[in-house]
Amino acid sequence: MAETGKIEIDLIKLVDGTRLLRLTDPKSGMAIERKLNAVRPVREQQKQLHDIFRVAVARAQAGDDAAVT
Repeated sequence: MAETGKIEIDLIKLVDGTRLLRLTDPKSGMAIERKLNAVRPVREQQKQLHDIFRVAVARAQAGDDAAVT
């Protein structure tokens, strides 16, 4: 898998109490946000979103590498 760099994770609480999880890859500029499920543990949701995001960033970088060669 391609190097995805250091993914930044932010937990955002909105005025209405809703919580969002935002993952950002500074190297590629990609970001993803998801509304958290209040019933499921945050750590479980964070891991799931992190795994999905890593794959998406790696695919995007692989596409960029293919376009260059």
